[in-house]
Amino acid sequence: MLLAYARRGISPRGLLEQAQIAPSFLKKPGNRVTALQFEQASALAMQELDDEALGWFERPLPWGSYGMLVRASLTAPTLAVALKRWCRHHNLLTRSIALQLTVQDGLASLELVELQDLGALREFCIVSVLRNALGVACWLSDSRIALAQTTLRYAAPKHQSSYRVLFEGPCSFNTDANRLQFDAGYLALPVRRDEAALQRMLERALLLTVRPYRRDRLLVEKVRQTLAQFPTETRRAEDLAHRLNLSVRTLHRQLKDEGSSLQQLKDAVRRDLAMDLLHRSNKPLKQIAAAVGFLSEKSFMRAFRGWTGKTPDDYRTQRNAPSV
Repeated sequence: MLLAYARRGISPRGLLEQAQIAPSFLKKPGNRVTALQFEQASALAMQELDDEALGWFERPLPWGSYGMLVRASLTAPTLAVALKRWCRHHNLLTRSIALQLTVQDGLASLELVELQDLGALREFCIVSVLRNALGVACWLSDSRIALAQTTLRYAAPKHQSSYRVLFEGPCSFNTDANRLQFDAGYLALPVRRDEAALQRMLERALLLTVRPYRRDRLLVEKVRQTLAQFPTETRRAEDLAHRLNLSVRTLHRQLKDEGSSLQQLKDAVRRDLAMDLLHRSNKPLKQIAAAVGFLSEKSFMRAFRGWTGKTPDDYRTQRNAPSV
């Protein structure tokens, strides 16, 4: 940041004072600033330099550029579409780098390609752009995105231990690409934000670059899919947790963090499957009860009435009645 100021011939005194960072503090390599200090310094620097890229690229990105990128992705139906828009629009802003999203073997890769020499700001640029994209993706989907791997083309810096704060999971240096990799299932998550949420976020947008998300919405989708695919084999929480490679305690805790519960998901999946079978087939209720994961026809009928207010027979009759 200070190098960006020096290149523009602007004194950073105001920035350091506002962020309460003493110039002497910066001379000790082991010192660290807080997330709040970083947020304050970055916000002021971007406005004073009128460059949200802080000197990384061949041209400044005026204040509001990254907010514009988020707004362009806001109406996307899924995170996949939103990230593709983000990459495409970011590539219109600069010729220094290119961003691309690819999927292979169940892994999504968000890659930053260096098109020009980024010089002394190379690490700052690559880390910031990748972490910003990850933060935006988490915010748009309102979900923690667990990284399978982070790879970087430059050598490991002396402060490499700090990378654990920014990129969870394995992080490798001197690789062939600057890349974040994560389960491609996250790309199917819906975009959960609107214009009002965007306005609130932009008031402190830099939190996206430092705040980790706890809620992982992909787990809910995986639980739904597993319950639907193996209804009779996942009656017990222990069996479901085993299929998901989780402990029962972790399964319940993470679902609670997401504002859900195993019973709620079981009910929703069983209800949808039962309604579909009642509508499409003439199977006896005993067979349908077993197919959706109930041990007895009586417990199935009691649960179905609780879900719909109707008995399974009444529901089937009404759904199959001819229209008038």
